[in-house]
Amino acid sequence: MSALGLGRVGVWAGEADRWPAPALRRAAAAVEDLGYPALWFPETTGREAMTQAALLLSATRRTVVATGTASIYARDAISTAAAQRTLAEAFAGRFLLGLGVSHPALVTDVRGHRFGPPVATMRAYLDAMDTAPFGPPVPAAPRVLAALGPRMLRLAAERAWGAHPLGMPVEHTRRARSLLGPRALLAVTQLVVLDPSRARAAELARAHAAAALPNRLALLRDLGFDDAESLADPLVDALVATGGTEEIVRRVGEHLDAGADHVSLHVLTTAPDEPPLRPWEELAARLL
Repeated sequence: MSALGLGRVGVWAGEADRWPAPALRRAAAAVEDLGYPALWFPETTGREAMTQAALLLSATRRTVVATGTASIYARDAISTAAAQRTLAEAFAGRFLLGLGVSHPALVTDVRGHRFGPPVATMRAYLDAMDTAPFGPPVPAAPRVLAALGPRMLRLAAERAWGAHPLGMPVEHTRRARSLLGPRALLAVTQLVVLDPSRARAAELARAHAAAALPNRLALLRDLGFDDAESLADPLVDALVATGGTEEIVRRVGEHLDAGADHVSLHVLTTAPDEPPLRPWEELAARLL
């Protein structure tokens, strides 16, 4: 794990698909210049993940670029294995493949595929990746799984470097570490609203907590949030860290104390079409 150089804190560029390519390149360079060792991004209906990874790797010199949730329904396993090995060869030690099963609506309604049982489908996909042919010899190509539930977390410990849970409370980090064991990588993403105005921060946090809720309900209930649908203040606070830099630093420390090896920060703003350069800078000054 340490050979990849993720460090303890990175950036999750959750809105990267909204930024034009020149702005995306400048944002990646800014992340590197600020000293963040890792830059994560998702894959939904915007840029194709492997192409975007190459763009970001080309715009940086040292930063580890990670596909937080490259969908296994976006490419067959042989294509993914070939893309991963190509990037590992071209940018040695700087590409981390994160795989996820995505969401039923995106898989079925957008991509036109059948959404299969998540753990069994992921296991079969990893089997196919591991036996995929590839010509040139390449260095080890690490991968992590976007994992929230216990079965996917165990699969991540068994068949990958570890897990990448997105947008869950600190107690989930503690449970994930227990399930993964002491050696697997646990890289969590924390939603963040850096705003001293409690009213503005709370409104933005609640909107993003609501969007994250549907595929987390059962897990949140298991963590003690019995009435998760109501989005009561304690749940919103558990999902989204709000306030000034002190509050964000404290939450990062809580995840690390709970067993996370790495925390990537998804900074939420009221201007998602622009990279959050100022919040990244303020947080870097305290965390790096």
